[in-house]
Amino acid sequence: MRSFHAAASGATDGMASATRAPETGGAAGHNIDRTCIDTIRTLAMDAVQKANSGHPGTAMALAPVAYTLWQDVLSYDPANPIWPARDRFVLSVGHASMLLYSLICLSGIRDVKNGKVLNAPSLTVADLEQFRQLDSKTPGHPEYHHTAGVETTTGPLGQGCGNSVGMAIAEKWLAARFNKPGFPLFDYHVYTLCGDGDMMEGVSSEAASTAGHLKLGNLIWMYDANQISIEGSTELAFTENVGKRFEAYGWQVLTLKDANDTAEFKKLLAEAKADTTRPTMIIVHSVIAWGSPKKAGTAAAHGEPLGADEITATKRAYGWPEDKSFYVPEGVTEHFQQGLGVRGANASKAWDDLFAAYRKEFPDEAAELDLILSGGLPKGWDADIPTYSTDAKGIASRASSGEVQNAIAKHIPWLVGGSADLAPSTKTLIKNGGAFQPEAWGGSYAGRNFHFGVREHAMGSIVNGMALSGLRSYGAGFLIFSDYMKAPIRLSALMHLPTIYIFTHDSIGVGEDGPTHQPIEQLVQLRATPGIVTFRPGDANEVAEAWRTLIPFHDRPAVLALSRQNLPTLDRSKYASAAGVAKGGYVLGDSGKTPAVILIATGSELSLVVEAYEKLIAEGVAARVVSMPSWELFEEQPQSYRDEVLPPSVTARVAVEAASPIGWHRYVGLTGEVVCMNGFGASAPASALMKKFGFTVDAVLEAARRQLTL
Repeated sequence: MRSFHAAASGATDGMASATRAPETGGAAGHNIDRTCIDTIRTLAMDAVQKANSGHPGTAMALAPVAYTLWQDVLSYDPANPIWPARDRFVLSVGHASMLLYSLICLSGIRDVKNGKVLNAPSLTVADLEQFRQLDSKTPGHPEYHHTAGVETTTGPLGQGCGNSVGMAIAEKWLAARFNKPGFPLFDYHVYTLCGDGDMMEGVSSEAASTAGHLKLGNLIWMYDANQISIEGSTELAFTENVGKRFEAYGWQVLTLKDANDTAEFKKLLAEAKADTTRPTMIIVHSVIAWGSPKKAGTAAAHGEPLGADEITATKRAYGWPEDKSFYVPEGVTEHFQQGLGVRGANASKAWDDLFAAYRKEFPDEAAELDLILSGGLPKGWDADIPTYSTDAKGIASRASSGEVQNAIAKHIPWLVGGSADLAPSTKTLIKNGGAFQPEAWGGSYAGRNFHFGVREHAMGSIVNGMALSGLRSYGAGFLIFSDYMKAPIRLSALMHLPTIYIFTHDSIGVGEDGPTHQPIEQLVQLRATPGIVTFRPGDANEVAEAWRTLIPFHDRPAVLALSRQNLPTLDRSKYASAAGVAKGGYVLGDSGKTPAVILIATGSELSLVVEAYEKLIAEGVAARVVSMPSWELFEEQPQSYRDEVLPPSVTARVAVEAASPIGWHRYVGLTGEVVCMNGFGASAPASALMKKFGFTVDAVLEAARRQLTL
C-alpha cells in the first residue's frame, strides 16, 4: 500500500512526520487484506456521514493497524468474547469508535447478556447504520456492557490508557497466583490504541510512569501520532518528543513509519511481545482520513463527516464502488473467520482443556478462580468482621475501616489495591499481603498492596482496569483528592464496576493542614454521580456494616468517607443496631413518642447529634436521632420505610454535616435547618475548627429549639 507520508526534515521518532493529503488518492493492488481494511474505512465513513456526527479520520488512518492486530496477532475468540485468558484490546481513542464497531461486526463477535454468550452477533451492519442513534448498540463512544467486544468504556482521553495498565497488572497478578508448572493459565497481552490527545492528558503520563516502574512487559500501546487535533496541527500545543519521554519511563519505544506497512507492523508487534520486562510503545505515523483527496491530513477529518462528495471521491481513490454504502464485499467476514476466528477458537479450546486438567490437580485454586470470574464470594467471607464495644474515646473511622478491611481480606485473596502514597494515613495496607512489585524492586506480582505513588488520577483508572479483569480492587487517598479522580470514579459508575474508593480525612476535622486539605463540596459531587453508593459512617460499628454492605456489590462502585479524628463508639445496647446502615438511614434513637423534632447526621457529626438528642430527651422533648450514612441506599428503600424514619408530618428537622449543605433540604424540607459548612475551612486544631464553624452540641440544640418554635 502506498504511503501518503512526506518525511519532515529533522523529524524524530517521537513526533509524526509531516503529512500531506494525496494528490490522486491512488491505491496499491487489491487483495483480500486490503479489501478488509478498506471495508473498515468505508464503514466508518458511511456511518459518520449517516449520523451526521462522529470522527471518521482516525478510523480510516488506523484501519491497517487495527486489522493486522486483530487478524494476525490477537489471541481472541469471537465465539467466546469473555474467555478469561483472551488478549485485551482497548480503544483509548474512543472517538474512533467506528473502528472498533467495524471490527466487532466483521469478525463476528457474539453477543453477551448477563455473563452468557449468545448464539447471535454482537453487531450487524444494520447496527452500524444506527451509529449514534437512540437505543442503538453503537453509541458515540464505546461502552462496556453495552456492546459485546468492548473491553472498557472510553471517550475521556487517557482513561483507556490507565485502564489498560490495570488490565496488565491484573494479568500479572492472576498469573502469579494461579499459574503452575505446566499450567500457564494467564499469559495474555493488553493492546491499546491511543492518540495525540491521550498523550496530552496527564492521566496517561501517570499511568505510563506506573507501568514502566512495574515492568509490565505484557502491555503494548500503539500511539497514532497523526499530529492532528480538533483545532488543527498539534504543533499549536504539543511539540515534545513523546518517544524520549516514554524511554525515560522505562518503556521500549518502536516506530512504524507508515501505518499502511502491515508487514513491518507485525514485526514490531513480535518485537514488542519479545520484551517481557518492559512495556512497549509503538509510535505509528499515520495520515488522518488516509485516501481522502481533500481532507486527508487535515483537522476537518477529525470530528465531522467527510461530506457526500468527499466520500465518493475517497471511495474512488480506494477503487471502491462509489454507489454503495455500508458495503461488505463477499469474502470479508469469511476471511476474518479463517484468521482471527480459527486462531481464537483453537486458543480458547486449548485453554478450556488446560483449565479442566488444572481443576483436577488444583481444585482449591480452581474454585477460587471460579469465584473471581463469576463475581462470587467465598462462604464466611464476613465471619471475622469485628464488633466494637462502647467506647467514649472511640477510634477514627479510617482506623476501624483498616481493621475491618483486613478481617475481610483474609477471606477474599483477590481484594487488592493501594493508595496514592498515603497508606499509613488511610490505613489501607493489607497485613502480610506483600507489595505488588517486580522482583527487581524486591516485590512480587502476587503482592496485594499497590504503591500508586502520588498519582491519584491514574490510580482511579488503573483500579478500574483491575476491576474489569475480575479483581476486587480499591484505591485510597484523602477525600479532598477525589477531585483528581472524578473521571475514573464517574466511569466506574457508568460501567457498573464494583470498584471501592476509600477516602479519609473527610472534613474540617483534618485540622492543621488547612482549607487546601479540608473537603467541603466533595461529598456533593460523589452523591450527585449516578450509580455510586457513598458511605459516611458515624462510628466503628457503622464502618463494619458499611463494609458488610458494599462487599457484595457486583454492579456499582462504593465510596467510603472516613475520619481522621477519633469517633466515639456508640452504645448499641441503648441505640439501634448498626445493621441499619444497609438501608442507608435508620432511627438510631427515639423517645417512643411521635417526634417533635428530628436530628439527622452522618460521620463525625453523628456523636455530636446524639449528645444533643440526649439533652433534649432530658428536657422532656420528644426527639429522634437518625443516622444517614448513605443517601443512595436510603433512597432505594420503599417509601413506607422512608416515611417511617422521617415521618412527613414532622417538619421540625435539623441535619448536621461538616460539608456543603447542598442536597440536605431533601430531608429537612424548606423549613428545616442544616448545620453545615458554607465556605472553606481554616488551619487550626480540629477542636478549635469545630467550635469556630458551629459544630457543637450547643449549636445543634439552638437549631433544634428554633425548629420547635416554628
